[in-house]
Amino acid sequence: MSPVRTLAAAATAGVLLAGMAVAPAAAAPISIGGATVSHRTSIKESLRVDRVPTPRMNWAECDEGAECATVDLPLDYDDPKGPTTQVAVVRVKARDQKRKIGSLFINPGGPGVPAIDTVLASPYFLSDVLLERFDIVGMDPRGVGASNPIRCFRSAGEQARAYEGLNVAFPYTEAEEKAYLASSIAVGKACSTTGKPISGAMSTAQVARDMEVLRRAVGDKKLTYLGYSYGSILGQYYANMFPDRVRAVAIDGVLDATAWLGGGKYGDLDQESRMRSAQGAHKALSEILKRCKTVGPDVCPLAPGDPAAKFELAMQRLKAGPVVIDLPYLGPRPFTYTSFIGYVLRLMYYPWNDFDIVWLTAEVLRLTDPMASEADREQARAALAQRLARANIDDIPYDNMMEAFLGVDCTDANHPKDVASWPARAARADKRDRYFGRLWTWTSAPCARGSWTVRDEDRFTGPFNRRTANPVLVVGNYWDPSTNYNGAVSTSKLLPNSRLLSSDSWGHTAYGTSACVTDAMDAYLLRVTLPRKGTVCKGDIQPFQEVPEFAATTRAQVSGSDMAAQSAPRRGTPKQLPPVVAPLPVATLSGR
Repeated sequence: MSPVRTLAAAATAGVLLAGMAVAPAAAAPISIGGATVSHRTSIKESLRVDRVPTPRMNWAECDEGAECATVDLPLDYDDPKGPTTQVAVVRVKARDQKRKIGSLFINPGGPGVPAIDTVLASPYFLSDVLLERFDIVGMDPRGVGASNPIRCFRSAGEQARAYEGLNVAFPYTEAEEKAYLASSIAVGKACSTTGKPISGAMSTAQVARDMEVLRRAVGDKKLTYLGYSYGSILGQYYANMFPDRVRAVAIDGVLDATAWLGGGKYGDLDQESRMRSAQGAHKALSEILKRCKTVGPDVCPLAPGDPAAKFELAMQRLKAGPVVIDLPYLGPRPFTYTSFIGYVLRLMYYPWNDFDIVWLTAEVLRLTDPMASEADREQARAALAQRLARANIDDIPYDNMMEAFLGVDCTDANHPKDVASWPARAARADKRDRYFGRLWTWTSAPCARGSWTVRDEDRFTGPFNRRTANPVLVVGNYWDPSTNYNGAVSTSKLLPNSRLLSSDSWGHTAYGTSACVTDAMDAYLLRVTLPRKGTVCKGDIQPFQEVPEFAATTRAQVSGSDMAAQSAPRRGTPKQLPPVVAPLPVATLSGR
């Protein structure tokens, strides 16, 4: 994605700070519907954000039907007149301005993923009813994308040398683990020094404060918000920091904020052991393999027999040694056990890729079969090369995607101190949740607090159980491979004024996977109307079933920027799934 280029025309527009500071809200209880709401924005938090003058948004056209602006916001809200950081903002204006409800803020996840491209692509994945009634607004969080980006290294060459050990989906061999540890230390130290001051000011709490100021700047009395994946953490932080300022907060693909933060009852547990993303991924893969056996060999190439056992055999063969795939334009590349698992996880982000997973496994089995003919092995090698070539990511001069991810995660959470403990932690996680435990555990290794030493003294550490002025909608997907469904369940129990909407859906996040989920979320955002308690939807795309006719036109595998570059779709055009981005950089054959 290239939001910097998208905003180039608006970069000089600037923002004037105008008006007097808003007086802090009183902390007395208020009554809503006869019930006393005991939690309001704290006096301390009110003083931080309300004394910041309301920015005057100097919008400038930056894309067909969209406007962009930049705002200068306090680097440290305890010092509102001190150093600032620039935040890039975009909006797609409501089609019916006379009946506009307000603004719908969107965050697509990550952390560290720009929101601007997602908002520019919103006509492709949001329902027409939302596009009619809301200005769709997104900001690239501080340190991310077109906002002043975090930059932990002085050059792309210096970055590449430090990242060398990270260029795997996750380390498996002892040599890979040693290299990954060294790179994790290098990145942690660089971001704690060269990356300052923004690296110490990227916590989710700071982004929530930015969003609160921007909520005021666009003229909304309360916040309307839709957050996917990590965006669910931002939504929870906002709801608990500013509970009386919530109009509607819908979070989809939910991470438990207490597990994200850690500490307390979690002790020294690493983030994966707290959140159990690998459990969700393993559960989804196991169910795909189970259904493969049910549908038989006419549909699934791993049947007859035990598909799970065949998958394990393929993994054992790749663990014994990589296979070499000759990729078009790239030449011979090793295809390893770790790259296979990383690729399978990425495939599971979409609900239609069940056949690709079993097909890929079958081709690995054919390629590694000692009894196969040379002709069979070459056919398998060619088939894999053709499929895997489409998974590569082009190189760019300086990619700060990982630094943006770490700048939020490492600053937010209570990570273990000693990075040398990660190999043992990852091994335990893999025993607990086979295949994916190591992958998810290693993601946070650069955050070890012995090497990532920069801190944000104003990060938010809870509580996460405040009663909001209006209810929060919590959406969980049974088969999400990234945000474990259990996170939605625990979050809904923690938030006293919330409702859980469950969905028997596939892929990462649920909006757009069925009319049931989409209509319920739309109704909530439009009218703050909750689905009935206990509602369970079902995804329209299920493994090894005929794909609905709309799927060919409603599945988005392109980036938000590519979608936005096209002409906006007409009203009534079938929608695509939102271009939710993986919450961690997963390596492919071409690198990160």
